[in-house]
Amino acid sequence: MRLLIVNPYASGVSEERIETVAQALGNVEVLRTEHRGHATELTREGRGADAIYVLSGDGVFNEVLNGIDAETPVGFLPGGGANVLSRALGLPRDPVRAAERVAFGKTRRISLGRVNGRRFGFAAGIGIDAEAVRRHDARGRSPERGRAGNAMFAWDMARLLAARRGRFEPALEIKGRGRAAFALVANTDPYTYAGPVPIRVAPRARFELGLDLVAPRAVAPLALPRLLGYLVLGRGQAGVRDVVYGHDLDRIEVIADEPMPLQVDGEDLGDVTSAIFEAERGAALVLI
Repeated sequence: MRLLIVNPYASGVSEERIETVAQALGNVEVLRTEHRGHATELTREGRGADAIYVLSGDGVFNEVLNGIDAETPVGFLPGGGANVLSRALGLPRDPVRAAERVAFGKTRRISLGRVNGRRFGFAAGIGIDAEAVRRHDARGRSPERGRAGNAMFAWDMARLLAARRGRFEPALEIKGRGRAAFALVANTDPYTYAGPVPIRVAPRARFELGLDLVAPRAVAPLALPRLLGYLVLGRGQAGVRDVVYGHDLDRIEVIADEPMPLQVDGEDLGDVTSAIFEAERGAALVLI
């Protein structure tokens, strides 16, 4: 038995696209999601299948990760806007070509992250990026195009930086590592994409390892260009005094001074005053 879980509301999904992807995979049962969290339910019911494929964006990819077991192969076919997870795994950006690739059955075992009980595939954060996710979500979704694209997300982040005048004071405590303005936790490199540009928050992060932590101790306007340069170039942030950088970690505990937004894989989890990030090593078997 092989299953294809589809988010019919994703921006890159249509009935024609579903049909061509299913043909490329060959002999699959198509299951459409109907509400938030439905993909997690379908995945749990499908555990033990020969393979589970997912045609969606990163939100439903995340739901599947929260339902999958360690032995059922899962393939992530890009059907959304950013498609960070499938891109980070090296799959083609065209879903039909990606389906043709994963149909061969080549697998890769990867680690996953978990924060406050919720799994994530590529990134999670408390503070600035989660606040940007929230602003992005406030734009809403359309039945035709789904969520606004990642170029618009970059614009929302720029507006957030402008609203803060490029200044972020220490607002949380990272247990055993000191104070920081916000915390970004990566399960791989890149952390995300701004259109075609990879954002390399944690350049040493790898799917096969534990979690990487990047947490500026504070951000001032004059330091902002340097910090942004780290993210585009992917070097420098691991060895400077004003950034907390942890590599291949199993556990990160964060205590916020007051409630701060938390995100996983671009999904808003609401405000929290504490967050425990943990690595689940070898937790998923992905098709590549």
